[in-house]
Amino acid sequence: MTVVAAELYQSAPGLPTGPWSDGGRRTRAPPGTALGRRPAGRQDADGPVIRREAPSMASPLPRVVVDLEKLRHINCGLGRFSLHLGRGLLDDARGRFEPVFLLPQGAERHFPGRSFARIDVRPWRKEYLRRHLRPWVRPFLPPSDVALWHVTNQMSKYLPLDDRVPVLLTIHDLNFLHEDGAERAPDRIRRKLADIESRVRRATAIVTDSAFVARDLAEHVDLRGTPVHVVPLGLSSPPDPSPRRPDFLPAGPFLLSIGNALPHKNFHVLFDMLEELPGPRLVVAGKVATPYGGFLREEVTRRRLADRVILPGEVSDGDRQWLYEHCEAFLFPSRAEGFGFPVLEAMQCGKPVFMSRATSLPEIAGDHGFFFDSYDGPALAATYRAGMEAAARDPNFGDRARAHVATFSWGETARGYARIYDDLLRRRPTAACA
Repeated sequence: MTVVAAELYQSAPGLPTGPWSDGGRRTRAPPGTALGRRPAGRQDADGPVIRREAPSMASPLPRVVVDLEKLRHINCGLGRFSLHLGRGLLDDARGRFEPVFLLPQGAERHFPGRSFARIDVRPWRKEYLRRHLRPWVRPFLPPSDVALWHVTNQMSKYLPLDDRVPVLLTIHDLNFLHEDGAERAPDRIRRKLADIESRVRRATAIVTDSAFVARDLAEHVDLRGTPVHVVPLGLSSPPDPSPRRPDFLPAGPFLLSIGNALPHKNFHVLFDMLEELPGPRLVVAGKVATPYGGFLREEVTRRRLADRVILPGEVSDGDRQWLYEHCEAFLFPSRAEGFGFPVLEAMQCGKPVFMSRATSLPEIAGDHGFFFDSYDGPALAATYRAGMEAAARDPNFGDRARAHVATFSWGETARGYARIYDDLLRRRPTAACA
């Protein structure tokens, strides 16, 4: 396995310096420079370098490293979170702290015209166990002028090697606890929980996207008194829809579900429901090149639903928006969600949304959706019929759903994180920012 490590190099006046490592088991420092500074603008072929995106005087503000490495996957949930958090922090940081973005190569294009410090990160081969390296290097580390390090997802490999730097850890979900078969894989669950706990031990504070995830953490992870904050995610303005019906979709009414074909998404129960509902087609859009996607295709064939179930795979943003705007209703039977963006995206279009009561979905949807109490086909169909009738009787149903969605703002997400940064910066030991 390839892991990555970050080291802050001196490349412009006032930039932070000092060694850093990944949060995995091994790391390597560049030969001859692990404890020192690097001449401005120089970097190893495989190593990262920190620089500014625009000339700037040395900042007197406390520096906060924000891990935006997931921008390398801009279209996934963590990529979108990284994008909007970074953009919002650049607005909210003024006069309070200086963000230092940990970025993959080329990701600066997502922040056009903005001035900020950055750390470039490239893969390194692991050679030394970090747990062996740390006791030897810590006595020689210079005082860090990074005041706070934000680990923006629980899978991140990036942590400061200097354990004097406070760490804010975002944990988006513990979905592995709620997937089908979790009870039959106790060793796997223990390993995953141990991995989470290793990061929690390093954290000064924790943030989750929902109160459900915060409760999940308290129940399954030894938090050791670490404070947990809840900062809900935001929702972007919808993209422009495609100008016409997607080629893969025949004329006629259809129901919609969206998500990658993974077992916890539970899409197959919708086939049972569809057999109870004459008429509408079902579109399940998302990556299907998975084992569960293969199972879905087999089920469509076995049940002779090929004329009613459409699995188009991943679709463009325009087609996705067209589907949201023209579906009869949105269905989301997922058993495990840390947040549940598709629910809000469908509500943004004023559509009736039917979902499971699992994990965070009731918290996110509030009383603006309809909930499946059983995954039995007739029960699913009965919930659907009753919900559609209720929505049809309420002339303000769509407007209320849109108003609910409007409370989820990326700007407010960034402001929530900035407030937590402020609190941690006020509480930090003086030595951590000397």
